Amino acid sequence: MKIFVLGYGQAGGRVADSFVEYAKKTGQNFVVRALAVNTARSDLMGLKNIPMEDRLLVGEALAKGHGIGADNELGAKVATDEIYTVQEAIDRRGSHQIDAFLIIAGLGGGTGSGGAPVLARRLKKLYEEPVYGLGILPSKDEGSLYSLNAARSLMTFVKEVDNLFLFDNDAWKKSGESVKEAFADINDEIVRRFGILFGAGEANEVGQIVVDAAEVINTLKGGGISAIGYAAEEIEDKGFMKKFLGKKAPLENLDTVTRITSLMRRAVTGRLTIPCDVTTAERALIVAAGPPKELSRKGIEKSKVRIEELIRGTEVRGGDFPVVKGKHVSMIVLFSGVSEVPRIKELQEIGAEAQEKIKEVISEKEKEYQKLMDTNKSIAPLF
Repeated sequence: MKIFVLGYGQAGGRVADSFVEYAKKTGQNFVVRALAVNTARSDLMGLKNIPMEDRLLVGEALAKGHGIGADNELGAKVATDEIYTVQEAIDRRGSHQIDAFLIIAGLGGGTGSGGAPVLARRLKKLYEEPVYGLGILPSKDEGSLYSLNAARSLMTFVKEVDNLFLFDNDAWKKSGESVKEAFADINDEIVRRFGILFGAGEANEVGQIVVDAAEVINTLKGGGISAIGYAAEEIEDKGFMKKFLGKKAPLENLDTVTRITSLMRRAVTGRLTIPCDVTTAERALIVAAGPPKELSRKGIEKSKVRIEELIRGTEVRGGDFPVVKGKHVSMIVLFSGVSEVPRIKELQEIGAEAQEKIKEVISEKEKEYQKLMDTNKSIAPLF
């Protein structure tokens, strides 16, 4: 599946940069275009893989190139004011080769949180290709303002895209580790999963069960929120076993089927990009990646049946992603249209409390200011 990656804001730009790096390292060509958009010049300069000509600074009149902090209302204003600038940058790079747009943004800050939904709305009006979002949720220790921003942005973003993937920093940050320290590892986890999802249909080797762009698009149709599970296993050297059992030993076939179904179970029960109740999913897609001889059609079919029994919906697609020189067998399971996501409810509660506290502080300040002005009435003016 060929995608146009748009990294909006600091976190979005970093993840988009990681997508480009991953595509280069693996030799995959699923990232056709990439554009980083930000209000902070230093964030754009800090990117390593997206070319300089594909880094767009916006909002200079308001932010002076220094960013807008965590003000996502200002982020939405900047995006609205600059929407034609961003649109022109996208048009110049072209969309005729792509299957979909992917807008990536951190939902806790200001630029991406406020701007990503504005951009999504515009792209959906102008293009026929689906527009997907990848929202990065803030960690709890980033503060209640970031949770408030995320709750606000999430409600808008999910309505403006064809489907919204979520990644929860809090679920992936190691104990005692700051979000800043965890950035590199978290970004690797993100692109590893999406690299398999979007790269499957672009494999040079034809698999036993092909997963193309249409399979992904049909799984994501209907909107809502999606989560991805992942599991991988290193391939052992079977040279010694082949010597004694022979190349056609039935044990190898059995092992291949067992490995695929085992990876499927681990992907479902392990850490998801966003913790959720996967049984509420409307649709699902499984992709097994690895050397062709290690992939089992039977294993994939059995896994599809198991997922169909697990989720609420009945649409389960699946296939393989041959990686000739791969040293691992990997499995992703995409759950589309999940409806039970505890982290979202938590963000909404924290955000509501933060909003009430902000109102109280503003009200108190207004009273104090009025009291100060009343006191000053007794002071005669100079002129």
